[in-house]
Amino acid sequence: MTSRWIERAGKPWFPVTGEIHYARIPRERWSAVLGHARAGGLDSVATYVFWHAHEPEPGDFRWDGDLDLRAFIEEAAAHGLDVVVRMGPWAHGEARYGGFPDWLMQLGLKTRTNDPAYLELVRVLYAETAAQLAGLTHAEGGPVVAAQVDNELYDQPEHLSALREIAEEAGIQVPVWTATGWGGAQVPETFLPVYSAYAEGFWEDSTVDWPEFAPFHFRYSEVRDDLSVGADLREALDGIVLGADAVPLRDDAAVPFVTCELGGGMHVAYHRRPLVSAQDVEALALAKIGSGSIWQGYYMYSGGTQRVDGRGTLQESHATGYPNDVPCLSYDFYAPIGEHGQIRPHYHLLRRQHLWLREDGHRLAMMATTVGGGSEDPDELRWAVRSDGHSGYLFLTTYQPPKQPLAAQNGVQITVGFDDADVTVPTEPVDIPAGLSLVWPLRYPLATGLVLRSATAQVLTRITDDEGEILVLAAAEGIPVELVLDAEVDVSGSGRGRPGDGGTVVSLASAPGPDCVVELPGIRILVLDPVSANRLYRMEVAGRERLVLTDTPIYADRGDLVLHPEHTQCHVSLLPAPATLVAEGAELGAASDRGRWRRWTLAVPTAGARRLVAGVRAADVAAPKPVHGGPMNRLSAPTDFSSAAPVHIDVPRDVFAGAVAGAGRVLLRVTWTGDVGRAFVGDRLVSDHFWHGRAWDIDLTPVADEAAEHGVRLELLPWRRDTGVWVDPAVRGVRDGVVVESVDVVRVGRVRLSVGDAER
Repeated sequence: MTSRWIERAGKPWFPVTGEIHYARIPRERWSAVLGHARAGGLDSVATYVFWHAHEPEPGDFRWDGDLDLRAFIEEAAAHGLDVVVRMGPWAHGEARYGGFPDWLMQLGLKTRTNDPAYLELVRVLYAETAAQLAGLTHAEGGPVVAAQVDNELYDQPEHLSALREIAEEAGIQVPVWTATGWGGAQVPETFLPVYSAYAEGFWEDSTVDWPEFAPFHFRYSEVRDDLSVGADLREALDGIVLGADAVPLRDDAAVPFVTCELGGGMHVAYHRRPLVSAQDVEALALAKIGSGSIWQGYYMYSGGTQRVDGRGTLQESHATGYPNDVPCLSYDFYAPIGEHGQIRPHYHLLRRQHLWLREDGHRLAMMATTVGGGSEDPDELRWAVRSDGHSGYLFLTTYQPPKQPLAAQNGVQITVGFDDADVTVPTEPVDIPAGLSLVWPLRYPLATGLVLRSATAQVLTRITDDEGEILVLAAAEGIPVELVLDAEVDVSGSGRGRPGDGGTVVSLASAPGPDCVVELPGIRILVLDPVSANRLYRMEVAGRERLVLTDTPIYADRGDLVLHPEHTQCHVSLLPAPATLVAEGAELGAASDRGRWRRWTLAVPTAGARRLVAGVRAADVAAPKPVHGGPMNRLSAPTDFSSAAPVHIDVPRDVFAGAVAGAGRVLLRVTWTGDVGRAFVGDRLVSDHFWHGRAWDIDLTPVADEAAEHGVRLELLPWRRDTGVWVDPAVRGVRDGVVVESVDVVRVGRVRLSVGDAER
């Protein structure tokens, strides 16, 4: 490790990590979730070890079923993913007592300190965890590359050191030890501090319209800290309030800039329910790369469901001394992969960034950041450069969430100075529309003797087909694509070249898209439109790296492709293209060639949606009296559902035919407005939801027979604006009461595509 980057096998490494909690996802869905994570561009996953799940009673350790940490790590490795184990003992993660077992809390020990009695119990936990990791650490040739002890511990550096010593004595040997560094945390030198950045926070008060630190994360800055994350717990549990000037924000120049909690979405609490968008997540993540991050870590990358034990649900709550009441079951987090495996729009937006990091992260990691412009002033152009002195990337943004939007920037042209020359991009000023986050390559090596001096398009990936190498770029909406080459060369295909400034300026002769290929000596440049770029994957199929364009979620598994379509028809295109595909779970139409791509249409009989209920309004439903609780006296989630509006939904048995047997899923999608909803199948609570402006998905797959026999019963409490619950300005105008706009059953299919044996 250097002061600026991490090396692996002697080469700079730019990891991309997503938080996935094995204990909150049914084991039978691990493979699909991890497959989608890998297809989304992750090279590693992080996961909490929740103590209360593994040792519910003293000495009674459980590592079976959904709690099989070892099996989860092995499954991750099978999908080509490394693992970061966040091993507690205290985790937070919106878990009851931060993951501490109830029996531990009843002992009255000085937890999260070097109290000998507490450390003795930690030794037992770590020894058990080490046994699960035996043979799986990086030193042993396994996928576990890093470990974190405790979480959000800001004032006990000696305790963090003691936890590492105990873990190593137990046999856990990893090359990287991390500790959360936000909130001005005191992190020992033997740990790598890791940071967070969220576009919103459910942990803020309902009087806060946008957290104080949130706008900062949409600007470029080498400052890594954020005093708002975990501030509610510091105040509620420790009585400590940090003002904006109380802790100097560090640049931590002695260690690499690593993140572990870039907000992949945001959870909701009863009193405050953020509505983070896909564009929020995309822009924040790219801003951190532009600010110097060399490790992108997302929290959460996949949602899940809170566990339930003999004492009830295991979420944090006012009843257990926490400042926030969160849903009893749902931990969807509006993550790129949802609680039930739904693939969200920002999964695709982030994948574009991850494709680029996979291709050029080793160079980017060594590039220092220079913030060129942009402050709190929304009219100032925000831009930054990452450079190694000879080449680099220009970052520009006109995006900030709608609460404080940025304006368009007109007449933009920037000159970037390198050690031996300046580069001006574009060659003529260009107008940048509002709402864009951009990264443009500068002096990018294309082929022997050929350099891309600049481009007004994003690098996605490079791949080789039978004709040679292809560089894939993505155009941005409203910005003309210009390529400038550092030599006078012949240009053909979809490009038109003209001499300029000692090189060649290339414009496009056709619109960006799958057919837009600029032919250059020694390389071709494929320029995709934004929609196609969001559909682009790169994965190994039948022993060969290929580009895949598809309108349905997809991942690679043992050389095949696995699709999870929500619609009865979907499309898949491949480059380089095999002659034939074989489909399991779909009817495969004849292939059609489009340029270098080969395209197939699939009919999926086990997928599709069916409306079951529409237009139910219950405006006169009585709302329970608001109650405040917890250490910060915030609004508490209702517990009295006696006056809730009941909605019964009959679920036809035939919707489960084929889908469950074929390892697909059946979701109930409720589009509604109200306050709190609960869903029952028989007497079993299967889902809950704090309304915040999005549809509510309920997974019926595990209870298919019961749902077909009994139906689903919803209990819905009405929205009352005067209660004081905070929701996003975009949805505040809803009327009081309960409205169920629609209830749809959504069948998610599962299709496996294989290349014919003759081509393997």
